[in-house]
Amino acid sequence: MTDLCSLLATLQRPRLLIRAARLGLVDYRRDRDLRRLIGTPEAPSPDVSVPRLMSEEARLESIRRAGDAAYSFSRHIEILIALIAEARLLPRDASV
Repeated sequence: MTDLCSLLATLQRPRLLIRAARLGLVDYRRDRDLRRLIGTPEAPSPDVSVPRLMSEEARLESIRRAGDAAYSFSRHIEILIALIAEARLLPRDASV
């Protein structure tokens, strides 16, 4: 978990993306949204969902940085919302 937490802590994204994601957290519903975003019939545990969301977010970030027309601002925000919400569900280390 420490690796995931440290990776999340070092993410640097535009303020607008992060602000929009934080505002969207109030409407996030794990069962509904997570299944749709990662394409699974059931919402997996945060241990499984966070790495998948991080991978998708990295893919979207590279598309954004490249200026590709396929970039979806709304999809990026949805992924960031889920990533923040799921990261909050990860177990904390006792030493932290």
